[in-house]
Amino acid sequence: MAIWEELHFVLVPLVAQGHIIPMVDVARLVAARGPRVTVVTTPVNAARNRATVDGARRAGLSVEFVDLPFPCAQLGLPEGVEAIDQMAGLEPPMYLRFFQAIWKIAEPLEEYLRALPRRPVCLVTDACNPWTAPVCERLGIPRLVMHCPSAYFQLAVHRLSSHGVYDRVGEDVMAPFEVPDFPVRAAGNMATLRGFFQYPGVEKEHREALDAEATADGLLFNTFRGIEGAFVDAYAAALGKRTWTVGPTCASSSMADDADAKAGRGNRADVDAGHIVTWLDARPPASVLYVSFGSISQLTAKQLAGLARGLEASGRAFVWAIKEAKADAAVRALLDEEGFEARVKDRGLLVRGWAPQVTILSHPAVSGFLTHCGWNATLEAVSYGVPALTWPTIADQFCSEQLLVDVLGVGVRSGVKIPTMYLPKEAEGVQVTSGDVEKAIAELMGGGAEGEARRVRANEVAAEARAAMEEGGSSHSDLMDMIRYVTKLSKQRSQGRDASSTAPPSELGEKNEQDAVLSVQMAQDSI
Repeated sequence: MAIWEELHFVLVPLVAQGHIIPMVDVARLVAARGPRVTVVTTPVNAARNRATVDGARRAGLSVEFVDLPFPCAQLGLPEGVEAIDQMAGLEPPMYLRFFQAIWKIAEPLEEYLRALPRRPVCLVTDACNPWTAPVCERLGIPRLVMHCPSAYFQLAVHRLSSHGVYDRVGEDVMAPFEVPDFPVRAAGNMATLRGFFQYPGVEKEHREALDAEATADGLLFNTFRGIEGAFVDAYAAALGKRTWTVGPTCASSSMADDADAKAGRGNRADVDAGHIVTWLDARPPASVLYVSFGSISQLTAKQLAGLARGLEASGRAFVWAIKEAKADAAVRALLDEEGFEARVKDRGLLVRGWAPQVTILSHPAVSGFLTHCGWNATLEAVSYGVPALTWPTIADQFCSEQLLVDVLGVGVRSGVKIPTMYLPKEAEGVQVTSGDVEKAIAELMGGGAEGEARRVRANEVAAEARAAMEEGGSSHSDLMDMIRYVTKLSKQRSQGRDASSTAPPSELGEKNEQDAVLSVQMAQDSI
């Protein structure tokens, strides 16, 4: 596959950690097969994820970041706010401005692509970046759309839209419905099961996202057939698109064997990974609960206090990553002035900010994960055989909960019913009492036939995840097929450009060189 080293892939993730992390993983996976890979993002996001890319380069992989300017000042955003999780605390109108700023990355992206000595073989773009579609169309570059939520979620939203369910319930966000024509029984409401951009004020963005997917040359999912094969196949059939599963990216052998890659995945941790490993090493196997709510999901101070009391009452050892402790005075007071941290110091490790999540979940002392059910966190739990205590907060997370609990049988519900934004003000964001937390932890971490069956099933699914990523596995095979497919497609597009080109001889020479590389690869593929 040495000839693939002449190929260049460009990846454009949404500027959100939950989307950048799997896209950078895909960059590593593609680069490990030979091609050069460029991840296009903004300066702040590149800095956050630099450690992962630096690790890939140390491993001999040709992966790099290209930073494009993010127009904060132009849209009236605070300087340096370039990621969705940085929007916490800002007024709702700022979110619309933020997405308007994302759309403006199209111009510098096109300038970057035109300045390259020859066109990339493919552009892989986040489904939330439909503004890349006209850029690729103008330049004749094959474009794949990558979905960062689950195939379960994407198919559910598609079925609800195509069957007119959203139209029937109208503005009643609590009206219950079932998902029609779905591989399993699935239910929800507009509060818990609504697609991205299906909100007032972003109708234009929603239309553009649908059009960009409809005109894409193929789709990627960070998932594997062992847990989502039926949903992937149904979605591919519904859209009539060639579709590949390339995950779970967190279960790749390069991640499993690289301690630095585990520790550096995503945001830089606010605590030394070695310190956490030492703390976990001192605990018995399968005895520790890990608690984290990801980069975007936020709990109110009252709900965090209830969670803290439940953790304390559970008597279980735990590691809790509390990002709110960095900026929320009420949360800091809970930990310090109210003495929670001091009371649990013998069995609780608190991380005030980001924790090295994969390092923790892959440790044998950890046997439970209290999670917001973001898709990355869900796949990490699944990949490392850790049963989940589910606490969804927004968007696709309620679908991930259904997949973990109802389909896979590796989760226990906390009791959350709807996103916090829909609770009455007098509830102060509290849905799960301290007693509920204590009871759910006991169910997840305790013994008994159900608990044992859940752990056995979690280990079986983890083995399937690892197998999917190994040579000959379903996701490994899909990745190889995707590279071959876009290579051939790029050759066809390149020939089309050449046929109508009036470029000077030097530029045509570069294009002919690329054609020669692609022709050799096609010949190899046919052997």
